[in-house]
Amino acid sequence: MERPADFTLQAATDHPTVALSGDWTARSLGGAGVSLAESLDGLANFAVDLTDVRRLDTAGALAVVRAAGASFDLARIRGRPEALRLLAVVEQATREEPEARRPPRGFHEMTVRIGKGVVGFGHDVLDTMNFLGHLLVVVARSLFWLFVSPRRIRWPAVFSLIERAGLDAIPVVAVATFFIGAVVAYIGAGMLQQFGAEVFAVELIGISMMREFNIVITAVLLAGRSASSFAAELGAMKMNQEIDAMKVMGVDPFEALVFPRFAALLITIPLLTFVATLAGLLGGIVVTWSVLGLGPAFFLQRIVDNVGITHFWIALSKAPVMAGVIAGIGCRQGMDTGGDVESLGRRVTAAVVHAIFSIIMIDAVFAMIYKELDL
Repeated sequence: MERPADFTLQAATDHPTVALSGDWTARSLGGAGVSLAESLDGLANFAVDLTDVRRLDTAGALAVVRAAGASFDLARIRGRPEALRLLAVVEQATREEPEARRPPRGFHEMTVRIGKGVVGFGHDVLDTMNFLGHLLVVVARSLFWLFVSPRRIRWPAVFSLIERAGLDAIPVVAVATFFIGAVVAYIGAGMLQQFGAEVFAVELIGISMMREFNIVITAVLLAGRSASSFAAELGAMKMNQEIDAMKVMGVDPFEALVFPRFAALLITIPLLTFVATLAGLLGGIVVTWSVLGLGPAFFLQRIVDNVGITHFWIALSKAPVMAGVIAGIGCRQGMDTGGDVESLGRRVTAAVVHAIFSIIMIDAVFAMIYKELDL
């Protein structure tokens, strides 16, 4: 049975003596170390008697060394040899200053940062593959329930996210693409007028807006609007341990949180692409009508005859990939949020940056593929 650490001090003699008793261990020390230090404060040439100490560990030895302070002298301590050796080791450890490691500089610092970046990139790739695999399993399961038992899908969450991520984004997408179409028309008309080919500004506007700008601008706006929102929402839930609570209750967070967001963007991004196409063409019509004198009827007829609908279907074929990337990146960053606000801020920023970078890269890959297919 453990006995609490205790001591008695005989300070009335010429050679004060403090006798320790009990167990001077981490579990039994309590406030004996502080009391010993207060009792020995101002005393010098005192002796320490450890013969009645049953057990002594590093915590008790450190308390004795700190209480003795500068007056610590192993020659004035009585006790078992193993106790004296432990005190000597602890006292020597307290006198040694930790060696400050010099931070790497120059080429060494560069190699360290490159190494950390490579390792971090590898961990991100593994985490991304894990997230993607889990998401694909949930999507396949949801598609199965869609045909077998549609009631098992969380339709209220899906429709709510469709409204927030899709319908509420129509004004900003329409305004942005309207002005982009107007800018493309204004610059194209100014350049083509030098060669007397201003009529081809219609083809320039039609191809650029129906093939590239409609889907790219829509995806970029959704990356800044929806990916950050998804990361912030899931990150806040992760900080409040709501996601852990869902796992404890047997609810799959991917099925309850990630899939509705994925489905919402998958449904709404074609609608937003169509709105962006109409707004961009309207901006081009306004500029060509006011600057070149080409009426709306002529503009639309030339779009139908020389541009066609193929470019719009090419842009629409990119929509599911863009939706999956935006929703996946936003949800993954949210699910990887730590327990502090700083981590949440970094994850939201990373969600937007990674989503925009991925959109531009995917669009470039599609452009090369359709170039090889002669589309």
